Amino acid sequence: MILELADFRIHPGQNAAFEEAIQRGLKTVIHGAKGFQGYKVNRGIENAERYILQIFWDTLEDHTVGFRESPAFAEWRAIVGPFFAGAPVVEHFELVAKSA
Repeated sequence: MILELADFRIHPGQNAAFEEAIQRGLKTVIHGAKGFQGYKVNRGIENAERYILQIFWDTLEDHTVGFRESPAFAEWRAIVGPFFAGAPVVEHFELVAKSA
């Protein structure tokens, strides 16, 4: 399993609209992608315009090729992109250890 970690900063005052949009995009666009396993969205406490999105994929290629190179990626960005105050930072991680 691969963890995609995306760090977003949104425009001030857009929290409610962004939270609706990101959940809609995850449920209607990303949920159907090959290799998608699940997601978590967290809002910053010290900085309420910062969000961390975690998406779990079967393989790195499911995200980087299967999703990012598909028309669904443009659909996803059309839903969430207008809220971004800057380019998201996206990185991928492999599981090393886990609690029981």
